[in-house]
Amino acid sequence: MIKIKIDGQEYQAKEGESVLQVAMREGLDIPHLCYHEDLPIEANCRLCLVKVNDRVETSCNLKVREGLEVFSQDQEITELRQENLELLLGDHEKNCPKCQENLPCPAKKLMEKYGVSGNKYPRRQLETKVEDLGTAAEFDPEMCVNCNRCVNTCSKIGINYLEIEGKAAQSQLTATADQKIDCIYCGQCTVHCPVSAVREKNHLKRVEEVLADQDKILIAQMAPSVRASIGEEFGLPVGSDVTGQMYTALRQLGFDYIFDVNFGADITTMIEAQELVERIKDDGVLPMFTSCCPAWVKFVEFYYPDLIPHLTTSRSPQIHSGGAYKTWWASQQGINPEKIVVVSIMPCTSKKYEADLNKFDLSISNSSGESITVKPVDMVLTTRETAALLKKQQIDLKQLEPSQADSLGEHSGAAAIYGASGGVMESALRTAAKMLTGQDLARLEFDSVRGMNGLKKALVRLDLPDGQEIKLKVAVVSTPKNARIVINELKKDPRAYDYIEFMACPGGCIGGGGQPLTSTEAIVAERIKALYQIDQNKKMRTAHANPLVKEFLDYLEHDELGQKIEKQVLHTSYEAKKRGQ
Repeated sequence: MIKIKIDGQEYQAKEGESVLQVAMREGLDIPHLCYHEDLPIEANCRLCLVKVNDRVETSCNLKVREGLEVFSQDQEITELRQENLELLLGDHEKNCPKCQENLPCPAKKLMEKYGVSGNKYPRRQLETKVEDLGTAAEFDPEMCVNCNRCVNTCSKIGINYLEIEGKAAQSQLTATADQKIDCIYCGQCTVHCPVSAVREKNHLKRVEEVLADQDKILIAQMAPSVRASIGEEFGLPVGSDVTGQMYTALRQLGFDYIFDVNFGADITTMIEAQELVERIKDDGVLPMFTSCCPAWVKFVEFYYPDLIPHLTTSRSPQIHSGGAYKTWWASQQGINPEKIVVVSIMPCTSKKYEADLNKFDLSISNSSGESITVKPVDMVLTTRETAALLKKQQIDLKQLEPSQADSLGEHSGAAAIYGASGGVMESALRTAAKMLTGQDLARLEFDSVRGMNGLKKALVRLDLPDGQEIKLKVAVVSTPKNARIVINELKKDPRAYDYIEFMACPGGCIGGGGQPLTSTEAIVAERIKALYQIDQNKKMRTAHANPLVKEFLDYLEHDELGQKIEKQVLHTSYEAKKRGQ
């Protein structure tokens, strides 16, 4: 350990740390835009200035040394920070959708702190305007401050779609011209952008409009990960489980019914586990790939369309549960499906893209017997958007009493861990084991597929009733970079694995592109603990034990109408994609 002084106060530091890292750990306020602990140090924004022997330096790349003394607060440093902010954020408020809608914006907060108007140095006008990243996200080159966070994170996960084109004052954010590279809409760029230049496609106005429509029946459903992350937006400790408070908050927003995507996760587990068992017994296409991450599915459809047969035909949790609401539940309640609006709250930007895909449309009958087409999910809010909406309505999660979800909020512990890398695999194995052996596992935890490692492998042994043993070679993968490693293994040995879970984001959905901007790999690891704790605390820990899922699947199997819609409610298909599709 090394002793250093910051503003006259002595602190312990580790060899190799930067002054900024020490300051952040100690809760000291040194502003920064380009620094992120999981990415390369760029020292581009020059906001984290400190003085060493009257010499001004950037603290993000200033390494600690014994006896180092720095000062982070004086008139010269304040003026330099103000000047740099004026240069970086000129015209920010004019272009920023968050500022225009008076929503929380980290860049505006920084400007206000240093008394910066953003009008001193108007930004140059670029020919390139806002560019779409499918229906999931978008980027505005005029708002970019060249911090390189989005470029670095896109490269780190193994896509390299975003680039900084040009040099110095002529540089700007752009999409690669390489037609062999395409965005997969994971949104990692959006969760790493400090100034909203890269952001999710905003659905807030659409949601506010339907909340005001008395003729609509509004259903909110929250993904597993959101409950363990949204509390950070309200000052709660990382990994706080705010499930009950979120149910209360959603009611206060005006939703008519509060259900849960975890119910859909239990449906997905049942369908996926059944397909895995069938492929094993019938010598089907193996390894089977999970498909509940739409960014991963896009990755396969664009980069490796020859591997499409390996994807499970199971729809994702939000699509499964949305389909259940607009068929089975609507039928039970005598509600016209056309009146139902389903809003998913997701840790993910690619779920917006998924919800908009026409292939998930349901062709069903309304209450008058007329043929109609409806989408299982109508709108998707990210964790960030949801927090912004709550703040706009002055709803503070910290102050709310927890409440329970409505009828279709019942779920297993297996559903809760869907948010963590390895959770889908573990959930499916718990149920597949029951389908194969006729018995529940004595121990439900699969520790070997848990954790933050981007590539995890395991051999799962299941004892059959006839004394035989099934050995399943499984892998859990997060990020396209690691996916390519496994795909290359499969090219050499097609039977290297039997079952593989793929997720686009580090740590799984819990590290998704729609999560709070505070996201780091260390924070994601803490959130994951909350999901596993939810599982441990549940009495019902397997999807096949969920009576509501059984009731729904029975409806699809036995009801005359259900027989016609079973396939379209539960299953999907895939196709090779061109760039931008």
